[in-house]
Amino acid sequence: MRKALLILGAVAFIGFALLNLNDPDSVIWVLAYGLTALMFIGALVGRADRRIVGIYALTLAVWMLTMLPGMIEWARLGFPTITGSMQAHEPHIEVVREFLGLLIAVLALAALWRATPKR
Repeated sequence: MRKALLILGAVAFIGFALLNLNDPDSVIWVLAYGLTALMFIGALVGRADRRIVGIYALTLAVWMLTMLPGMIEWARLGFPTITGSMQAHEPHIEVVREFLGLLIAVLALAALWRATPKR
């Protein structure tokens, strides 16, 4: 079961990285999701370092929190749809999508950190 979840995490974040290849700021997103996938691959092959996973999760969490004003603005607007099209015509759409993507990565890394044994 653990191995299957690690494979699922790695494949999911590789997929997220690939989906961001056409993004205007693709380098940063491909790196963010690619490194997250790498953390899962490391755990899969028995090379996970709990400290590195934790530091990386905290780094992404801080980055995510910089987008909190955009999330508050989205709430203030009454949570308008962010799924109308793949193009972000409104400023809040990009911020909300990025925030939620980072939230998924942070939660996945937190679970990985918790499941990685202390050395």
